[in-house]
Amino acid sequence: MRFVRTVIDSTVSLLGRAFRHHRLIPDRTIADGRVCINLGCGLTVAPGWINVDASLNALFGGSPAVLLKLLYRLSGANRYYTCDDYCRLLRQNRFVFHDLARNVPFPDQSVDVVYSSHFLEHLFRKDAIHLLRESKRVLKPGGMIRIAVPDLAHALGLYATGQKTTMLSNYFFVDDLESTLARHKYMYDFEMLQRVLELAGFTNVTRCDFNRGRTPNIDILDNRPEDTLFVEAEKPSGTV
Repeated sequence: MRFVRTVIDSTVSLLGRAFRHHRLIPDRTIADGRVCINLGCGLTVAPGWINVDASLNALFGGSPAVLLKLLYRLSGANRYYTCDDYCRLLRQNRFVFHDLARNVPFPDQSVDVVYSSHFLEHLFRKDAIHLLRESKRVLKPGGMIRIAVPDLAHALGLYATGQKTTMLSNYFFVDDLESTLARHKYMYDFEMLQRVLELAGFTNVTRCDFNRGRTPNIDILDNRPEDTLFVEAEKPSGTV
């Protein structure tokens, strides 16, 4: 199984390089006419959003059900979703295959809202700042971003109460994982996440509660309230 996982990861990396220069012209995506993109989406998606991910799931999104049923057997999603739910999500939502460590595949100032949940920690800090700058580039002036990451303060709280093994395995992924793409490469508390957002050019960085904020569809998109840090920020009006 590990050999299969290594082959899949290598294939995804090669395809990511091949697709790195493509750009999409988004049309209106949700009912109120805004263009909303979900970066590093996995299968946590909302109707009308454009969902961007560098997984085989995203690559084969919209494919015939017979192909998706075969892919389901190889996907880690089979631990969390039934085959029917997996096929429904991939066929009824819009997915874009793209390696977000390279760039965000949309033109300048073409997006109203950016959402990303439990993805930023899978990038090294310099790559995370690059992704946030790319997010700012594609946002329209006054557009907003909502980021959700595992809360480092929560993880350290586990350590302080003696739950050291849980902290290491759930937040720092010290165990040998089948997929290198799943590893955490950096962690954030509020001040650290605020800092990288400000370095990327965002303002009005605000900590939010679970399912609370100005981002549409967060009742569908937000998850893991017990250990997640939710933050919203804005692209300043009059900037490019």
